[in-house]
Amino acid sequence: MASLKIAIVLTALLVLLSGSFAQLSANFYATSCPNLFPTVRSVVNSAIQSEARMGASLVRLFFHDCFVNGCDGSILLDDTSSLTGEKTANPNRNSVRGFNVIDNIKSAVERACPGVVSCADILAIAARDSVNILGGPTWNVRLGRRDARTASLSGANNNIPPPTSNLSTLISRYASFRLSARDLVVLSGAHTIGQARCTTFRARIYSNGTIDPSFAQTRQGNCPRTAGVGDNNLAPLDLQTPTRFDNNYFRNLVNRRGLLNSDQVLFSGGSTNSIVQGYATNPGSFSRDFAAAMIRMGNISPLTGSNGELRRNCRRVN
Repeated sequence: MASLKIAIVLTALLVLLSGSFAQLSANFYATSCPNLFPTVRSVVNSAIQSEARMGASLVRLFFHDCFVNGCDGSILLDDTSSLTGEKTANPNRNSVRGFNVIDNIKSAVERACPGVVSCADILAIAARDSVNILGGPTWNVRLGRRDARTASLSGANNNIPPPTSNLSTLISRYASFRLSARDLVVLSGAHTIGQARCTTFRARIYSNGTIDPSFAQTRQGNCPRTAGVGDNNLAPLDLQTPTRFDNNYFRNLVNRRGLLNSDQVLFSGGSTNSIVQGYATNPGSFSRDFAAAMIRMGNISPLTGSNGELRRNCRRVN
């Protein structure tokens, strides 16, 4: 009898854990907002044509949202007298951007189908479109998320891996979201686009023995050794093709040209070396695995059903 009760409890827990995932569907808005995808893509495409870097910024917004209490749009919330948002957390302050693009997408979507699509889902679609517009793969985004009514500054400070992370920390952090070491490596491949601030890679280019010396010298030209000087100077995460989504990121790692410490540790004699090498030589494998991993990341603790809300304005709760 005791074993039967335990089995029933475990089954119930599994149902609870998997239920929200099952409610996400690529066809969630097929009838309620049939023009959703072209509406989002049009705004994303315009933003990227104006500034290619914006594609990477939108992808990063989705990452930083999902790693804090799940993919619930909480990163979009502004601070108010009664709510402290996540925008001022250490990983986000002076770093995350693209909120105005999300605002523009939301406005366009609201004109097409008012009160139907969540900000959390808009983030997921915008990330997919950004990758694809910049030359990367596409995938069927699972939808049906609702928006959080709260945010977590402490969650953003503690859950988003810093650029100084070592391999064991990264593997452990991803595992806490049921993402594998392969997911870690392939999702890190998003750093094939975008830029990083000097303050995030200064220590690596001046005192890290795992960096290619000529690459370090190149980066030192725009990132002074002295802290507080040039902290916000930018450098491309991928020196070769910073605005094209390809597998050069992994080739850079093999050649010890990863910009961030958290990038290079993926290829520093550890357990993920073979995964990096595989993606460095097989761009098709990288594209396929990246698309699948983005779907898995998008499944992190979504709010569905009657949980959360559908925000009218992505920056504040209703």
